[in-house]
Amino acid sequence: MSNPQASSPPGGAIAKRASPPVPQPAAAAAPPQALSVRSVEDAEPAEASLLNYWHILVKRKWLVLSVLVTIMTVVLVATLLTPPVYRATATLQIDLETIKVIQTEGITPGEGMSSRDYYQTQYELLKTRALAERVAARLPEELLPSVHESLAPSALARLMGMLRGRPAADPAAVPLDKDRLAAFVQNNMRVEPVRNSRLVRLHFDSLQPGFSATMANTIADAFITANIDRRFDASAYAKQYLEERLQQLKLKLEDSEKQLVEFAQQEGIVSVDEQQSPAAQELQRINESLAAAQQQRIEAEAKLHRAQQTAPEALPEVLLSSIVSQLKNRRTELMSQYQDKLRIFKPDYPAMTQLQGQINEVDQQLGQEISRIKQSVKAEYESARNTESMLASRLAQLKLQLLDLQGRSIQYNIIRREVDTNRQLYDGLLQRYKEIGVAGGIGANNISVVDRARAPRGRYSPSLTRNLALGLLVGLAAGLLLALMIERLDDTIKMPEDVERQFGLAVLGVIPRIRRGSPLAELKNPRSAFSESYRSVRTALQFSTDTGVPRTLFITSSTPGEGKSTTALTLSMHFAQLGKRVLLIDADLRNPSLHHLLSVSNEAGLSNYLSGASRPLRNLCRTRVKNLTCLCSGPLPPNPAELLAGPRMVSLLQLAAASFDQVIIDGPPVLGIADSAILSNLSGGTVLVVESGSTRRGYGRTVLRRLVSARARVLGVVLTKLDPRSQGAGYGYGYYAYAEGAPKKLGHA
Repeated sequence: MSNPQASSPPGGAIAKRASPPVPQPAAAAAPPQALSVRSVEDAEPAEASLLNYWHILVKRKWLVLSVLVTIMTVVLVATLLTPPVYRATATLQIDLETIKVIQTEGITPGEGMSSRDYYQTQYELLKTRALAERVAARLPEELLPSVHESLAPSALARLMGMLRGRPAADPAAVPLDKDRLAAFVQNNMRVEPVRNSRLVRLHFDSLQPGFSATMANTIADAFITANIDRRFDASAYAKQYLEERLQQLKLKLEDSEKQLVEFAQQEGIVSVDEQQSPAAQELQRINESLAAAQQQRIEAEAKLHRAQQTAPEALPEVLLSSIVSQLKNRRTELMSQYQDKLRIFKPDYPAMTQLQGQINEVDQQLGQEISRIKQSVKAEYESARNTESMLASRLAQLKLQLLDLQGRSIQYNIIRREVDTNRQLYDGLLQRYKEIGVAGGIGANNISVVDRARAPRGRYSPSLTRNLALGLLVGLAAGLLLALMIERLDDTIKMPEDVERQFGLAVLGVIPRIRRGSPLAELKNPRSAFSESYRSVRTALQFSTDTGVPRTLFITSSTPGEGKSTTALTLSMHFAQLGKRVLLIDADLRNPSLHHLLSVSNEAGLSNYLSGASRPLRNLCRTRVKNLTCLCSGPLPPNPAELLAGPRMVSLLQLAAASFDQVIIDGPPVLGIADSAILSNLSGGTVLVVESGSTRRGYGRTVLRRLVSARARVLGVVLTKLDPRSQGAGYGYGYYAYAEGAPKKLGHA
């Protein structure tokens, strides 16, 4: 490497060289229009799509597989260490009502509820501790060893106890009492109602097939017995209650009957029933007779008026009288004889006189008979009127008597109703008492065993296939959730889409991570993926503005170690390959690195000029790359920000822009120091370097806010150290690697 002094072009040469107009610092340029503080603040993450989730899962596939394998291993070990459990099943039929031998409704407490409540009650009765204690009491002694075996800790429990440092206690060493047996029955019994039917399956789990079947049948028999006992107890209780009530009602009925008889004797009441009372019956007869008498009186009165207003001979009674008819016939005969003899004899003739006397006598009899008929009509009227009066008077008397009787019978009726009520209660309770006495001995039951339990042929659990399937599902779900949770908690910039979505900036290029070797080694191979990526960045910079690449280009990042210096060096080399005269300035006066990458001396450089110890562009170093010149940082100054903010830095950039086709500045990180803000303001364009999977979103937004507030012209972002294989399928971005002269595609766009 040549001496810095010898490599520096003389001042006169720079002054005489024909050069294009010197560009002004970016401080005088207009602020960028594509980026502002508001756009940085308003940038929000977009909603995740299904494809994004798929990429996340592919990216973290090893985490998902690790969780899946761990859970599957745990499930497999637990299944193999768990002893086999055998389940026996007995099927019961529970009817809502029993066979009605006699009508005994209301004896048992469950007959008034709905079918749903009734069956739910029966299911809960199967799970009660009372039934478990009944089963435990009926358990024979020869089955107790099976209970001890079922209560013994499994190999898995012993292993877990050993891991915890507390060995599992052996329940078989503790004697079995009533409570432990009942708890054992409850813990191993399962009730499964069959939908839309009256059937219920009763399961029992244990370590022995025969013991499971025996316990299931024992529980079923105990439940049926308990149901019968419950009904019998209810009947016995009802019978005892009715006996007490019958005795009380019997005494009360006797007292009320005595009071009724005594009151009837005191008041002289035979019966207060209107259908049986003599006064009521006589009142009814008198009322009927009075109606008939009134009708007769009316008819007699009509006859009397007719007799008074009609000629006697025209009266119907006269016309219908046989005596009057005989007398009239007799008079007609006499008159006929008299007329016949009057032609012969004179009226004073004795025979004629005799006939005339007979005629007069007949007329007299006829008048008497008519008079008698008229008197009979009047007498009939008088009789009917007298009869009506008498009946009306009697009816009034009977009404008074009946009203008096009813008034005196009020208390009698009260006592009689009490007697009737007591008699009805007594008769009803007596009938119910007899029914319950009969029903108590019938033993009707609405629960029956449809299928008795048999010893199972195979174990019920653990099922290796089912457990592995569940472990697979749980492992996949846990792995996916863990991957998504880690991805959500990871707020770093990983993909170009994150840059565009979070910062609103264009991605100038994506640089792949170098797994082996160094960046300089990759740069030596112009056909490597690393070189191709930076060539795409160079091309993007050429179209970043209307005038092409800014003459002064500032390269920075948010934090150290993101590939800022490598990016600056690589871009300088690629611009130099285009035939441009490129000046690479190491403006990181706090932690310079370009002199290490280029293997040049850093004894003198930028800090010497800024402090006034040398002339501009005096300490330039030629590099091994054609057309590439480097200005190292020089000795580290105590006040870098003050030196960079002085006028000498502006003059240096003006001279460099006039002497070189492209000036690239490798600056310090933005966060924590003010150097980058100063340099970005002085440069014509700023490129932000972001490390994939390392730079946090908050840091990136803070960097952009500082650059925007410094009126920097941010051209875009270079995303470095991206590992396409770790980001999932579909994130190749056109990387190619070349081996033995044949291209090999690393990914696809």
